Amino acid sequence: MAAADSDAPSLRDPSKIFFQAEHVRRLIIAAYWFIIITALPLWWYTTSIERLWLPSSPVIEQARHNLRIPVRIGLQPGLDRQQLQKQLHLIIPQQWEGLDIQLYETDDDSVHGSRSAQYWTKSSNFDGSYTVYDSEKASVYGRRLAFQTETKASTSALASTLSALIAPPISNHRVAQYSPRYRLSFTLLNEDASAGNSFLGWDVKNVIFHHIQPVLTQLKGLHNFTIESQVQFHAPLAFTPRTLETGFGIDPEDLTVFVNSAEWTLSSSASNDPVLHFVIFVPSASRRPLHILDQNGTVSPSISFLLPQWGGIVIFNPNESSQDTKLASPSLDSIFTAFSEHLLALLGVPNLPPNIPKRSNELTQWQLDALLRYRTLSNSQGSQDTLRSIVSLVNQIENMPVGQDVRDDVQGALSALEEMFETSKESLVDLFRLSARAFTLSSRAFFSPGMLAMLYFPAEHKYAVYTPLFASAVIPLFVAALREIAAWRRQRKATALEGKSSHTAAPGQTT
Repeated sequence: MAAADSDAPSLRDPSKIFFQAEHVRRLIIAAYWFIIITALPLWWYTTSIERLWLPSSPVIEQARHNLRIPVRIGLQPGLDRQQLQKQLHLIIPQQWEGLDIQLYETDDDSVHGSRSAQYWTKSSNFDGSYTVYDSEKASVYGRRLAFQTETKASTSALASTLSALIAPPISNHRVAQYSPRYRLSFTLLNEDASAGNSFLGWDVKNVIFHHIQPVLTQLKGLHNFTIESQVQFHAPLAFTPRTLETGFGIDPEDLTVFVNSAEWTLSSSASNDPVLHFVIFVPSASRRPLHILDQNGTVSPSISFLLPQWGGIVIFNPNESSQDTKLASPSLDSIFTAFSEHLLALLGVPNLPPNIPKRSNELTQWQLDALLRYRTLSNSQGSQDTLRSIVSLVNQIENMPVGQDVRDDVQGALSALEEMFETSKESLVDLFRLSARAFTLSSRAFFSPGMLAMLYFPAEHKYAVYTPLFASAVIPLFVAALREIAAWRRQRKATALEGKSSHTAAPGQTT
């Protein structure tokens, strides 16, 4: 038995195995901790939110400034300027409070201004001066107003006309928000082409050239336009029209839900530019003729209506005896005349006063100037409000990121506003361009995807994600490190006791 025991292989001491040696084990644990500690800055950098400094004080200071656009009106001798000035201040709408109207006496009868097609190239240095001269018939040419000013009642009438020309009433809820670029989408909608007597095509290129392109040319200094067109063959309504003795009718409350967004695909291209829609709706053969009803339930003579900030719609009831499958130009002329009026209304172009005859289809310089002033004032106020909102949100939400692009846009908008206030008396066109730049940059900064990305992931969410991940790895390493530190301290203490005992026993030894 003793021999058998001596032949059995002896078990190795774990402490003598290489990777179980104390110094190797401690080096391994130290290596783990070294990697964790050196990786902490990288982890902190990759998970931290970039939050750059914003010029908060200049933004708040800029928001206190109010833009004043000078409007100088030259009057012939004999008119009561003080009375006219007083009446103008009383009747000008509040939305035009940024106008600085100045009346002065002049004998200049020269014609100021140019044709509207040359507006953006020849009047960039316009300083806001107009001239009023006496005439039996009211009319405008260039920046001159012909008006009968000899009677006493003419002062009140002149004030009303000047107010309508310089500060016309513009419906803010109807006008589309300013954008440097718009897409104009023209769509021919057949409610149900399978029912027969529908249109498969239309001569849209020709009518756009004659009715829409002249408007776009006159407004080229304010916006860039992209035009697209399409034909759809199935566009059901989301409601059932009322049955009438003479056909079918649409109630006024149904006009607000006329566009069936769930089943109509009106935008045919992908773009971030705002879209203004112009739709020709052709009812199915079983719902003709389709009329628009007024508040009293009677048939309205109008076949078109405007949806604020969205576009215009024309209901076209084709002749039942016609078998044409293409909508030709003669039928489209009246429709696109309505579309051009809708486009002007959506872009904020004011109408001339009722007592001022319209000589041609071109916009007058009074209309273009009023549109520029309206857009400049709204852009200026909108830029200031947007910048102030950005600063307020960043100060309130600690984890909202502020990247380099956002800061550059904010500083760019602030610089454009400062330059705009410095040049407010030099050029109306340049003033508008600076306000448009400020509004575009401030809006881009406010809606930056980088600012909104981290709002839904607060600091508590970060802790909830990383705690289970790091705890499972760090706790065993932490316990192992404590264990090795405790073992090292015990070994050091034991070594110190052994050295002390050997030192004490040394004097008692004999040679």
